[in-house]
Amino acid sequence: MMRVFSRLVLGISLAICMLMGLPAIALAQPEAAELAKAVQEVENLDAMRSSLAAYLEDATEPPTAETMRQVCKPVGMKAMQLSKDNGWQVKQIANKYRNSAHKPETLQAKMALAQFEHDPDLQGFWASDTLNGAPGTRYYRRINVEASCLACHGGKGDRPQFVKDNYPQDLAYDFNVGDLRGMYSVFIPEVKQALEDVLSAS
Repeated sequence: MMRVFSRLVLGISLAICMLMGLPAIALAQPEAAELAKAVQEVENLDAMRSSLAAYLEDATEPPTAETMRQVCKPVGMKAMQLSKDNGWQVKQIANKYRNSAHKPETLQAKMALAQFEHDPDLQGFWASDTLNGAPGTRYYRRINVEASCLACHGGKGDRPQFVKDNYPQDLAYDFNVGDLRGMYSVFIPEVKQALEDVLSAS
């Protein structure tokens, strides 16, 4: 845990140093405080996911659609709320997805997943990106498979019946504990661009 925290602190420190050392660029990029906030919010989101999913480890009955509404839906709703409250785009992305909305749609997203796959110790990283033509910064953070995840994401034949019935194109199975499940992706628009968008809309 300390190693993960150290990596996050190092990443934030580097971002701050870059912004302080390059004032002209800093005017167009997200502020260091917003970058740090994004990291913290994603950590909170993942802790929420892990806490809710832990319920499945001790459950005596197989998961149902109602179980998933109580365990998985709140995470998606929280991601949507973070997007709305902060002007970000917060998504969960995976190669082996159950919901097609989580499919990697850009080359950069596919490359980010490949980086996490290649380096199991990589917890998160930043990259410049654009969204709908607007420049910004994107934060990627890995999601690992925990024991509780296997109730729905274990062997293909062991999936709950509601998953088999409702997700005929499901790819999110045959995972083991510690595997890469996917990643969180947070796009933060450049401050300058965001201000211009607000002014043009008013």
